[in-house]
Amino acid sequence: MAFGSVPTVDVTELADGDFLLDVREDAEWQAGHAEGALHIPMSEFVARYGELTDAAPQDGRINVICRSGGRSAQVTMYLAQQGIDAVNVAGGMEAWAVSGRPVVDAEGQPGAVV
Repeated sequence: MAFGSVPTVDVTELADGDFLLDVREDAEWQAGHAEGALHIPMSEFVARYGELTDAAPQDGRINVICRSGGRSAQVTMYLAQQGIDAVNVAGGMEAWAVSGRPVVDAEGQPGAVV
């Protein structure tokens, strides 16, 4: 599936253990995120790009997520331009929560998408 020309994946197509990059800002992350996701805010992404290359699977896809899909689409396009296999998670964390997937806060307790 594609969001414009951005490769896109539906939340229901993600498997447990798939690599997830959350590009929302700190307050959004702290309120609620997918457990196990790597957090690099879009506003810091270029400066912290090395963290992604260190953490991401060398032969796997990077699933990029934000609140609703706009910011993650921009980061996905950037990664694709770098030759990285990346997809935008359609509907973002809002779709993640609606689909019943767990959302945890900064302390690992049940969280909320803001």
